[in-house]
Amino acid sequence: MDVLTSLTLKMIDFDGGSAHRIQHFTKVHAYARLIGLCEGLDAHTLFITEAAALVHDIGIRPATEKYGRCTGRMQEEIGPAFAEKMLKELGVGDADTERICFLVARSLGKYFG
Repeated sequence: MDVLTSLTLKMIDFDGGSAHRIQHFTKVHAYARLIGLCEGLDAHTLFITEAAALVHDIGIRPATEKYGRCTGRMQEEIGPAFAEKMLKELGVGDADTERICFLVARSLGKYFG
């Protein structure tokens, strides 16, 4: 099984069967992949893009559990640690993990703070 498939399955498990969140991240992933392919991204950049799309909202559940709510800023603060753990479990290299976590940490707060 490839890393992106494994990451998708881990995210489904992580989100505890929440149909809404699972449908959201799979839709974001599909659009990110489509845009990347249409833009002619190289395989490595496409992988980073797809992985970041899959985990972009990974901080929602932990923030909600910790604070009883979730803002974009909370996701940016909490999400990268959960993404890093998941990516390392799948054997994603340090540089790629760092880049994906960088993207997770800067994806929402400025818009939904």
